[in-house]
Amino acid sequence: MSPSPPALHRWIKTDCGRAKLADLQQRRGPIARMRLAWFILIAALRDWRLANPDQSDVSTS
Repeated sequence: MSPSPPALHRWIKTDCGRAKLADLQQRRGPIARMRLAWFILIAALRDWRLANPDQSDVSTS
């Protein structure tokens, strides 16, 4: 059984967005926290129409 992806990967679906998210999550301080929140908001709005790459679309017939 594979580990489940982080909860934010449901909203941020691109590889580059997820890499930036990981980078911003490592930073500390109030300005870094505000930037992280701003990034999550904008990235989620941009990616909401994209298909989630973590969900396999394998159908058994």
